[in-house]
Amino acid sequence: MTDPRLTPLAARLPATVPFVGPEAQERSTGATFAARLGANENAFGPSPKAIAAMEGASSDIWMYADPESHDLRHALAAHHNIPADCIMVGEGIDGLLGYLVRLFVGEGDRVVTSDGAYPTFNYHVAGFGGVVEKVPYRDDHEDPIALMQRANEVDAKLVYLANPDNPMGTWHSADMINNAITQTPKNALLILDEAYVEFAPEGTAPAIDPTDNRVIRMRTFSKAYGMAGGRVGYAISTPEIIMAFNKVRNHFGMNRAAQIGSLEALKDQAHLFSTLENVTEARQRIRSIAQDNGLTCVPSATNFVAIDCGGDGAFAKRVLTELVARGIFVRMPFVAPQDRCIRASAGSEQQLSAFEAALPEALNAARS
Repeated sequence: MTDPRLTPLAARLPATVPFVGPEAQERSTGATFAARLGANENAFGPSPKAIAAMEGASSDIWMYADPESHDLRHALAAHHNIPADCIMVGEGIDGLLGYLVRLFVGEGDRVVTSDGAYPTFNYHVAGFGGVVEKVPYRDDHEDPIALMQRANEVDAKLVYLANPDNPMGTWHSADMINNAITQTPKNALLILDEAYVEFAPEGTAPAIDPTDNRVIRMRTFSKAYGMAGGRVGYAISTPEIIMAFNKVRNHFGMNRAAQIGSLEALKDQAHLFSTLENVTEARQRIRSIAQDNGLTCVPSATNFVAIDCGGDGAFAKRVLTELVARGIFVRMPFVAPQDRCIRASAGSEQQLSAFEAALPEALNAARS
């Protein structure tokens, strides 16, 4: 029964979450996962300097975090060589997406995204009464040309594009992204989600232009910096767009210790470089495991690899279910034909060894 006090919009929304976490699956099965390879977390962890800073900050957790994230914003500004008023820090990219949708999308407004792309964006759009328009992937890549064509057709307020992409791990060149920016309709804003950009090859990310009001870029400390639980992300755009966040954001939404840890993580670029090397090796290990089992992988510029299971979505789902039954947490894309794949995060040696042992059994069980 729906509570009659809810708004009409809230009353008609489904009470769902975009993802079922590994903890919920462990509770339902009564068993702990041997390998946590489904959430694109950084198994190699944050900088030891960041950990020490957060531990040192724990005794001050009685204080609120700085609502302006002043120190972190200015450190990021120096890191990217842009003005600090072009940066907004928030509760991960997910939190920033929620604020951005609230700012730009009213009931009935249209947004454009790819069918099967990151679902949390769609979740926020639905929560504010927007209408999601979708275009298909093209060769396992998001299709910037098709996204902009649809945005023009429906007079979209927002266009969502991830580079590199989640869930496939594919990517476009900076030239392709710059072309998409130039084609953004006059009344639209391109959301360029760059959560995984640190893992990507040189030439993937366009140069940052904080004067360009056609695009807002999203970055995070959750992936390459290994702080997914800290919930620290940031947006880059013009001062006018960034200032608008102050109209709606939770000014005390940040975690004080995570702010301090992010500052130290940003300083420790040597640890970031080491993480990128570890992820590169882990991606190669995943590809080798797949090949040993007669499977192929989609090329990846992220900290995960999409593994083509060689069948349709129903078969891939059986493989996933069998892996979960063997203590291996993985996920899979939601939409065909990408749902022919399962997706494994770059894990530790121990985690990938457990995956290597379980995959042949899971495939055999799925085929039978």
